[in-house]
Amino acid sequence: MTTRTLGGRKVSLLGYGAMRLPTVDGGHANAWNKDGYSKSDIDQKEMDLQVKYMLDHGVNYFDSSPAYCRGESEACLGRALKASGYDRKDYIIATKLSNFAPQQFTLEACKKMFEDSLRFLQTDYIDNYLLHAIGNGGFDMFKKRYLDNGALDWCVELRAQKRIRALGFSFHGDPKAFEWAMEHHDKYHWDFCQIQMNYVDWKHGNELAKRNLDAEYLYNTLTAKGIPVVIMEPLLGGRLARYNYALAHALTPLDPEASLAQWGLRFCGSWPNVLTILSGMTKRFHVEENVATCSPLKPCSPAEFAALERAAQALLKLNTIPCNDCKYCMPCPYGLDIPKILTFKNEVLTARVPPTAKEVLALYAKMVPEELRRADHCTGCGRCQPHCPQSINIAKEIAAIDKWIDTLKDEVL
Repeated sequence: MTTRTLGGRKVSLLGYGAMRLPTVDGGHANAWNKDGYSKSDIDQKEMDLQVKYMLDHGVNYFDSSPAYCRGESEACLGRALKASGYDRKDYIIATKLSNFAPQQFTLEACKKMFEDSLRFLQTDYIDNYLLHAIGNGGFDMFKKRYLDNGALDWCVELRAQKRIRALGFSFHGDPKAFEWAMEHHDKYHWDFCQIQMNYVDWKHGNELAKRNLDAEYLYNTLTAKGIPVVIMEPLLGGRLARYNYALAHALTPLDPEASLAQWGLRFCGSWPNVLTILSGMTKRFHVEENVATCSPLKPCSPAEFAALERAAQALLKLNTIPCNDCKYCMPCPYGLDIPKILTFKNEVLTARVPPTAKEVLALYAKMVPEELRRADHCTGCGRCQPHCPQSINIAKEIAAIDKWIDTLKDEVL
């Protein structure tokens, strides 16, 4: 396993993002059904096996949050790490101050969230503690969550007390929050920063969503300040791992046996200031392939970087919706599975051969069955909008999909 270093400690280049934990029905705990989040139990036995496999093969970075997997991620990860038989010093636990709801803004609520994290993760300290998604909801929201209530200063105290060993933040959304963090680095001494980075966002993050900053800018800014980078969304929520003719056409000639996921991880790992690459692995084969890709990682050559940029440009030309299936927009008060509807359109746009109207309607029926409530049920209320890290105009996109479906139905008739 390729490793990098943080504070004199070796960190595995591949990290485990405990956001899509396996469930006993073969799905994952961040999935959505007509009744809300999947009610299927997390498959603790399978998770234990996967975590043990990762530790046995050199993965030592495990990232969670109180907000992940119906609030069960930390407890399940804590059980899996304890069951592994490894000592606490053998692995790095990262979790977050995920105080998204107004009732969680008070310093007392933040302190309770931290103590709950310790209890669920079965530890008396957190290695890497993050302010979660500091730009999400705008700069005023950032101030309410971390500045006005004294939460950031309290986190600095936790680091001084060694109850956390490193303090950082994850960034989505309003550039003002990132800029503020950089301007105040001399005061807070950020130990690391978690950003969305992949070969599309590298130069085209702002094209995907106007409020985004390109990952190249974020990475270079952090590197110039000596702040190590943790990567989230290396595969754009799976969009760079699922078969896509535009991507395959650009990349397969270079290595016919390499999967699209391997290309995504290799791109991210090729940058020397990347500390670890988080992957939300659900299936055993995800774990095995990603471990193999990073053991050791083969950095991209100049020709491969050029091919990845061509692949990024080809993807952008398809005008797909930049949905990463994070489900922060859920639940919809009117029962829509928003990510499923948006992903459906992307599946059509990335097909090797453009499907017929009848085939599109069949795919819609398969991916968005009637019991999940379809695009025609969207009222345009906009409650989902502030929660989207990609700043997608969700109501506009769903209205366009609804109109498109109606047009296809008329064609078939």
